[in-house]
Amino acid sequence: MAKTRRIFECQKCGGQAPKWLGRCPECGAWGSLAEAVRSEPGAGGGRRDGLSSSEGVVPLAEVHTGEEMRTSTGIAELDRVLGGGAVAGGAVLVGGDPGIGKSTLLLQALQAMARAGHRVLYVTGEESARQIRMRADRLGGPADGLLVLSETDLDRVVEAMGRVGPAAAVVDSVQTLFCPELGSAPGTVSQVREVAGRLVVRAKHRDMPLFLVGHVTKEGALAGPRLLEHMVDTVLYFEGDRGHPFRILRAVKNRFGSTDEVGVFEMGDAGLAGVANPSAVFLAERPRGAAGSVVVPCAEGTRTLLVEVQALVSPTCFASPQRTTSGVERNRVQILSALLDRRLGLTLGTHDIFVNVAGGLRVTEPAADLGVVAALVSALRGRPVPEGSVFFGEVGLAGEVRAVSRTGARLGEARELGFTRAFVPAAATAAGREIGIETVGIARLDEIPDHLEPGS
Repeated sequence: MAKTRRIFECQKCGGQAPKWLGRCPECGAWGSLAEAVRSEPGAGGGRRDGLSSSEGVVPLAEVHTGEEMRTSTGIAELDRVLGGGAVAGGAVLVGGDPGIGKSTLLLQALQAMARAGHRVLYVTGEESARQIRMRADRLGGPADGLLVLSETDLDRVVEAMGRVGPAAAVVDSVQTLFCPELGSAPGTVSQVREVAGRLVVRAKHRDMPLFLVGHVTKEGALAGPRLLEHMVDTVLYFEGDRGHPFRILRAVKNRFGSTDEVGVFEMGDAGLAGVANPSAVFLAERPRGAAGSVVVPCAEGTRTLLVEVQALVSPTCFASPQRTTSGVERNRVQILSALLDRRLGLTLGTHDIFVNVAGGLRVTEPAADLGVVAALVSALRGRPVPEGSVFFGEVGLAGEVRAVSRTGARLGEARELGFTRAFVPAAATAAGREIGIETVGIARLDEIPDHLEPGS
């Protein structure tokens, strides 16, 4: 018979201590240790289910791989991020802010798979079956092969999966399920680890694609132990502002595909719809001839998205000027404004600066530096950038403009959308001649104001 012992487990990192401590000795978090019950199998304890087999040690060259079995989710943007569809036996963890659209997207995917003739299972620990039906009605109506189970007991969920034998399953969410053998509450580190481990093993034994919805912390990271992300095959994050209709689904881990792919969705009354040409949508309402508005081609996975970077520069009324950003890193804007003050002699130190990426997107790559600089100079001087132009390039602390990757793809996307001129690093001007777009090479920051003069 299994014995039990009481321990104290950190809810941040999973570290254990024999007694309560105010601070976790592993990660240093304060007040994160909670009491938990750990089972210890006796001398005749049973063996835990796992992925081991009886084949033993074999040469890698003799391992038979077979064909990779993928099932389309019926949503092109989701299939793109997954690498071509859901892999048989693959476990996918989907995270994102509350209300961002995780449950909506996965329910749409199961409905599409059910309409394609598959029997699928949606397990919900947060909503009732009636609530799921109401959501399904808003998304086009439930399909015949879509089954729903409102349950939080892990044993009953595993038993239902074995009895139904679904072609794919969604568990929403992994933090709501609990294992009765453990004495801790649902959502604790020990529960999340046990629940995820058993579900992943079940999915791999049955070659069933499994989607797990995960809660996120206030910092935006997936809640629970970091081990949770290591246990699954794919980790997807939903990004976007709930005040904007656009969402980006990004893969941060994918054992069966590339992590360079992103999916772009638009939230509407009928759920999430994939955006085939996101650049055209983001620029549809861009004002013409407005100072401080610059278009930047950004690389998002294998895609190139044209986004609008807006800047507003105003004399400050306070001793310390404001630096407010949305969609770009605030620290990066501070560095670029300091460069303009130091290298170009612009008096940005006495001005409030506001920078925004239209559409609710977040841009983190350094290729947007040149666009942010052009927007700041344009806003300060009240002169719009040349019509039909785009800007991209990395800016160094010495004021130099450095080349970035995928120049050809950025220029090609700009040309497809009707842009005729691109301000690029001086080392990348040759790529424009091959693509058929005029390129203006910029080697240093002090060259930018000259290009904003009338007639430039």
